[in-house]
Amino acid sequence: MSLVNFSGPNVAVFTITGFDHLPHQKLLGCIILLSYTLALLCSSTNICIIAAERQLHRPMYLLICNLAVVDIMFSTSASTTMISALLAEDKTISFYSCISRMYIYHLGDFTGCLALSLMALDRFFAISKPLRYTSILTNRRIFMLIILTWFISVGCMVVLVAVADKLPYCQPIIKYVFCDYAALVRAACVYPDPHFKIPAILGLLLFAQLPLVLLSYGKIVYTVLRLPDNGKRGQVFSTVISHFIPVLCYYLPKLISVLLTRIGVKLNLSERNAVLIISTLLPSLINPTVYCLRMKEIRTKLLQVLYKICVAPCKRW
Repeated sequence: MSLVNFSGPNVAVFTITGFDHLPHQKLLGCIILLSYTLALLCSSTNICIIAAERQLHRPMYLLICNLAVVDIMFSTSASTTMISALLAEDKTISFYSCISRMYIYHLGDFTGCLALSLMALDRFFAISKPLRYTSILTNRRIFMLIILTWFISVGCMVVLVAVADKLPYCQPIIKYVFCDYAALVRAACVYPDPHFKIPAILGLLLFAQLPLVLLSYGKIVYTVLRLPDNGKRGQVFSTVISHFIPVLCYYLPKLISVLLTRIGVKLNLSERNAVLIISTLLPSLINPTVYCLRMKEIRTKLLQVLYKICVAPCKRW
């Protein structure tokens, strides 16, 4: 099949070629499969525990549940494509499937950022305004804020899909490891730079939240340092660290990529794909693990469930 003389409707199938030059593709596929499975298991566990335990139906846990849903959606949109290409050796994907996965991927990325901002807001009021916390952030208000973030994200991502769908595609080759907006723009027979203006604006909106999140946690640390009780101070610090680790995992790969570009370091295709894989899998794997292991209520409930499943039947015998 020729790689020229393609128009948009004629490109029915794309071929993912981002892994073609890599050795040990099966090993990489197994690592991605393991990471995706663990992320899916941990996120699903958090959702089930929070949904089943009525005493966890509180603002902080509703936000954790929301982030778990986002992590499942975000990791699934990219991981399934990579696993299929590496382990099943099926490197083709239909045009509309690629567009759909691109939409879900960026929807998860954008919504995840907003979810982390809401969680920083929640911890700010919980620690800085403990007496007014329950009246300021009720379950109803948190639920409405979550719905609002989803509406904003859906609306923004529809714009990206509309742009990508109208591009003329002259070659059915995607040089990246899964379908995202950048991969589709570079697969089109257009000069790419003008088509990155909208993602640049959306990226600024995401990074504009980082100073606000850092200020929130800075205020929290300042409040904690003023606590007279060392035991209470350590407990609150543990909670703050649990919430800050996901923020770090989300922003750090993106910041590294931006900073390298700003100082003139040009990443080759393999390096770009590596950063893309890490920034996709790391947050989805770390987030549910951190909340499952460090949040006492979730950890306690999980241990109770495991005890009933594994230990209790053995005692009967």
